[in-house]
Formats: sequence, structure tokens, C-alpha cells
Amino acid sequence: MIDLAALKAADAATRAFVDWDEEINDRAHVAGPLSGLTVGIKANIAVAGLPWTGGMGLYRGRIAKQDADVVARLRTAGATILGTLNMHEAALGATTDNPFYGQTQNPHRISYTPGGSSGGSGAAVAAGLCDIALGTDTLGSIRIPAAYCGVYGLKPTHGVLSQDGLICLEPSFDVIGPLAASLAMVEAGWQVLGGAADTDARPLTRLLLLDELGGVAVEPAVNHGYSRAIIALDVESQSVTLDDTPASIREAGLGSCIAWLSAELGEAARGDRISPALAGTLKRADRLPPRLDVIARAKAQLVDGLGDDGLLLLPTAPQTAFAHGQRPPANQADFTALASIAGLPAISLPAGWSDDGMPVGVQLIGPAGSEAALFAVARRLDAELNAYGRPPQFGINM
Repeated sequence: MIDLAALKAADAATRAFVDWDEEINDRAHVAGPLSGLTVGIKANIAVAGLPWTGGMGLYRGRIAKQDADVVARLRTAGATILGTLNMHEAALGATTDNPFYGQTQNPHRISYTPGGSSGGSGAAVAAGLCDIALGTDTLGSIRIPAAYCGVYGLKPTHGVLSQDGLICLEPSFDVIGPLAASLAMVEAGWQVLGGAADTDARPLTRLLLLDELGGVAVEPAVNHGYSRAIIALDVESQSVTLDDTPASIREAGLGSCIAWLSAELGEAARGDRISPALAGTLKRADRLPPRLDVIARAKAQLVDGLGDDGLLLLPTAPQTAFAHGQRPPANQADFTALASIAGLPAISLPAGWSDDGMPVGVQLIGPAGSEAALFAVARRLDAELNAYGRPPQFGINM
């Protein structure tokens, strides 16, 4: 039996989408530095007329009334906004296996995670579905997908870009930033979003390496890519140590995220409106309290160590992408959390491949406001590593 009510509802939704699509296409003819380029937007960033869910069933059906500030900037620059992209539920996780909106695949290997929480953003640019994607980064959520998907991603200095129109996870860490399949495209997106011109850059001349990688266990392919990057930079380095391990710093940051999200959701996070996995994470609040002393100490040591001309090189993630359904490694964000808790800019770029063909990433971290200088170093390093490669397949669920 045909459900006439459902057909009418579907027809109305289609007509509304067509009207919206025509309006957006009209706007897309604006001349600007991103004219002719397409952009996908993570689902926790508001795009006028589109669902604005933050990857949560709790917000299913909510439609953004206006563009986030960053989206408006992209439109003004002539970019065409294609739509919104899947993400890990509430941005609190790094697999983008979303119980409400589906499982996003890694374009380099179907059934493998693209990382998260900006997994849809990393997968979209890796698969060539858009030129640039916006993601958000709280403890590594731009850089981990960039590494797992073999693309480039920028986590800007905290506070440089507006959080207007962003469903936050932890506002004191959250930033919005671009991902793309080339460093030049990431830089073009960054300059439109608010980045300073390259001519304003103060050179980063001191290379810092975390002593023994802070005790974090890394896969051989990751260590190889990291070693290649050290050699490619070809400058004298100095070792830096932190009083707290990367794992304890990541846990301190995670505790802050859980505490903030729990307070923000309140009684709304009940029943089937959030997944059992997210509910279980939020219940860790008592066992994983915010360690503000750890965060403050690590931030001070990183900021002081970098000064105004330092550059910290690290692997992006300790491992390559893993299969969906596998227990996620606890240490995924051990390296990325450092820049996040300190509010520092970081760029992830491809650094090689594992023996089974999965991408490896490294990241460059600089002083606050040093994005232009980071891009200058990243361009030299990228040319030496020459590690970007298109994935062999593109059949993914966005």
C-alpha cells in the first residue's frame, strides 16, 4: 500500500531542497579567491537551510537558520558549499562510526576508519568529493583524519577564528580549520577564513623533538615516516621533555571535554537520544575528572619551549587507520592533544605509507599565531617527503 502522506512529505522536502540548491548556486557565482572551488562542511558547523546535528540523534531534524561565520566567509570568497559531512557523534571520538548517521569509510580501504571526529571531512577530500572541507579540532579531530586519510589539515591557533555557529565539545580547545588534498588548497582556505599573508611570517628556525616521543608506542611505519621528516628538515634539533606524559595530558584534556559536554547536554542526554557508547563515555566523568593542573603545566612548557621561533615535529597519530569494529587505540590523540591543550597551531601532512598501503602523517606545531611560518616549513617538508597519493577507490558513505 502506498503511503500518500510519506510521499507528500518527501515531495515537499525535495522541492525545498531544490529551492535551497538553486539559491546556493546563484550565490556561488560570486567572484573571489575560491571561485570554482567546492567545500564540504562538518555537521557541527551551521550551514543555512541544512541539518545542524553535531552528529547527534539528539539534534536530528534541527535546521540551521544562518551560516556560521566561517561558512559565510567561504561564500563571500566565491566557494560553492556542497553540503554537510558525517562526523563522530558529538565530536567525542575518532572513528566516525556514527550510530545515527552511518559509518564513514576510509577512501584508502573500505571497512577502515577515516579517523575522527572530522572523519567525513577527511574522507571527502581524500576521495575528491570536494576541494576543501571544514573540520573541527578539539584534541586532534582535524589532524587525525588528515593522517588516516593521507591528506593535509590545519588546526589554527585557538581563538583566531570565530566559534559562531559551532556546536562545541570544549570551547577552550575547539577550533575550526580546513582539510584538503594539497597543502596549497589548505592554505588558500585558511587565508580566506582569516589567516595572515605569508609575508607576515616570522621564520621558525629551532627544531624541537619530544624526547623518546614521550614514551608513546608508535607503529613502525609511523616511526619511519617521522624519521624521514626529521632527515628532510635537515636542521639541528634539540630535545624537549615534558613533566607529564602525552597520555596523561590527553586524559586531562579528555576529562575537560567530558565535563563540559555533560554539563551542556544535561537532562537531554537520556534514553535513546544519545548512543550507548556516548552515554558510557559521559559516565567516565567521575573516573576522569579535568586535571587543570596538568593542562596548565603542559601548556606553559610547550609555549615556553617554542618561544617565538620554535617548531615541534611529531607524528600525527601513533598508528595508521584501523578496521571499523576494532577497539580504538587509547593513544590516538596522544600527540595531537599537545597543541590542542596549549592553543597552538599545527599542520598535519602525509609522510609515507605502511607496508599494507595505509597513509602515515606527521605534524608541525608552532607558536601561537605562526600559521604562515608553519605553512612555509610545511611546503619545504612536503616537497622533500613527496608522500601524498590518491586513494585507489572512492565508494564511500558520506
